[in-house]
Amino acid sequence: MSEKLDVNISSDQFEELPDAPPKSTIRLSWVGKISLIVVSIWIALAVFGPWIAPWDESHFIEEDAQGNYFLDPSFMLPNASVNSFLGTDYLGRDVLSRVIWGARTTIGISFAATILAYFVGITLGIAAAVAGRSTDMVLSRAVDAILAFPNIMLGLIIIAAFGSSIPLLVGLAGLVYAASVYRIARALGQDIMVQDFVEAARARGEGLWWIITREILPNAAMPLATDFGLRLIFVILFISSLSFLGLGVQPPISDWGSMVRENMAGLGFGFSGGALASVAPALAIASLTIAINLIVDDISAQSGGSLAKKMV
Repeated sequence: MSEKLDVNISSDQFEELPDAPPKSTIRLSWVGKISLIVVSIWIALAVFGPWIAPWDESHFIEEDAQGNYFLDPSFMLPNASVNSFLGTDYLGRDVLSRVIWGARTTIGISFAATILAYFVGITLGIAAAVAGRSTDMVLSRAVDAILAFPNIMLGLIIIAAFGSSIPLLVGLAGLVYAASVYRIARALGQDIMVQDFVEAARARGEGLWWIITREILPNAAMPLATDFGLRLIFVILFISSLSFLGLGVQPPISDWGSMVRENMAGLGFGFSGGALASVAPALAIASLTIAINLIVDDISAQSGGSLAKKMV
């Protein structure tokens, strides 16, 4: 009799416990799925571009032609469907090939810079959240000094001092946007550090490294992952803006921002006279950034709200 009573009591106790929450899965809407396809296409072109592009990025397919493409728009029009699907730029290079090659340059630099920004920003942000007040103050004032400069102005100063190169662009963009990541990681770390489960871990005698790796980082992963997509968009626009000003990726390497600047003279001749050489890379930048933004918004909505609400 007593054994049956014990079984009933234990079963009642288990019934009072809440069920384990189901595993959350991210389900994209049709807009998010289309955006994911667009981003996947650009990533595939960035990875396999050199094997897909009809021509090399610096190959002059009209090197034997006479005259200037922009000065004589009717010259390139018949050849656009034979030698080049999107026509050629002001030097006679295939626009489609340069857009494909430029995907590797623009996306590669932007992704590497974003990874660097998150590594530096999360490391310093979590350190400021768990360290003492003096460490937090020193790091925060240094970050405020970086954020006080407009991104483009800071980029112009550094490039003017050290010159332009791909490693410098990666380091520059990583430094500029690490400051923003630092503030997000610091805010998330400070909010998590005062939660009950962190206090319980401290009471159990867990060390600081255990708390960071087992409590802070897993709970901050979703907001940081959501912000990663937005930060990648900012870095792409930042790198493209520098290239548009002539201070980013240097010729003959193709880059979407520099392609827009180099072929702006063709805009006055319409699509049959060279406008595609400038419009095509601009559309590439727009399609990639808008698609990433739509995916981030979709994931944020499916996860229970906007990024700002997650970070409160």
